[in-house]
Amino acid sequence: MEGTRFVHDPFSYKGRVEMRPQKSRVLASNRLEDPTEREVPVYLPPGWDEVGAQFPVIFMLAGFTGRGQNFLGSHPWKGSVVQTFDRAVARGACPPAILVMPDCFTAMGGGQYINSAFMGRYEDYIMGELVSFVDETYPTLPGRRGVIGKSSGGFGAMSLSMRYPEIFSAAASISGDCHFEYGYALEFLAALRCLQASGGSPQGFLDGFYKRPILKGDDHALLNTLAMSACYSPALDQDLGFELPFDCHTGRRNESVWQRWLEFDPVYLVESCAPAWRSLDFLHLEAGQSDEFHLQFGLRILGQALERLEIPHRGGEFAGGHFDINHRYQHILPSMIAALAG
Repeated sequence: MEGTRFVHDPFSYKGRVEMRPQKSRVLASNRLEDPTEREVPVYLPPGWDEVGAQFPVIFMLAGFTGRGQNFLGSHPWKGSVVQTFDRAVARGACPPAILVMPDCFTAMGGGQYINSAFMGRYEDYIMGELVSFVDETYPTLPGRRGVIGKSSGGFGAMSLSMRYPEIFSAAASISGDCHFEYGYALEFLAALRCLQASGGSPQGFLDGFYKRPILKGDDHALLNTLAMSACYSPALDQDLGFELPFDCHTGRRNESVWQRWLEFDPVYLVESCAPAWRSLDFLHLEAGQSDEFHLQFGLRILGQALERLEIPHRGGEFAGGHFDINHRYQHILPSMIAALAG
């Protein structure tokens, strides 16, 4: 029983998926009172239980309003990210690896995989708790870890690899948040429009959303703006617990708060973090040519900085937008895992 009680639908995989609960110490201080015990989905490739087996590890970070379990979700017309990966490994089209899918979901939809005095210490959760938990529990190849994600997960992959190259020696971002002036600021007016329609109170909007979490129209723009504010500009002495980067009546930019946001923007960080990214064995950055959040243009700006700083990388733009692009994982993972295994 002990060996099977965490197994997730074992007959669907050539390998194995486990869903183990883990109690976090560092998440206990979050102001949203989100759960501190999280289920950690882990995919183990065929042969994981053979004597002496060791595999590279890929941490897969979900996008905003998603969580690690989303990588397991399947549809009758298309397999899940993990199921597709499992079948590719089984037929020899992709090198084997352990996949770890952290659950960093919050009541506001996500935490950007960084530490926030309001949202919680999700960076410390991954780097200080999950990495060691995985190494102690599964047959990992020492020191050979990668991180990949889409949208907010892509931002997390960039952010963590920029600051922890000794932990993650490979990183890949699919449509990750970068150049905030394009990706976030262009949504501020839609967020304001929704705020005014909701009575002008950010907390009032959140209270209503918590009771009935349905997003329609401009709701996503406002929820995303509030969540990013909770991540990038927490202020526990304020009624909200965080500061918005604009005035709620006029929309005029609050430059001091906006500068706090920019401190997390990969376009602004790349200069100081260039040595870390140069040290990676693999760096892949991409976005869709028709990305609805304009991240292809942010990627072009970031790419120019990478060229100027002589940071080796691969990627570019693919045909498509921001949504329904899970197939991009299968374009990246084989090369990423080969770089880690080599």
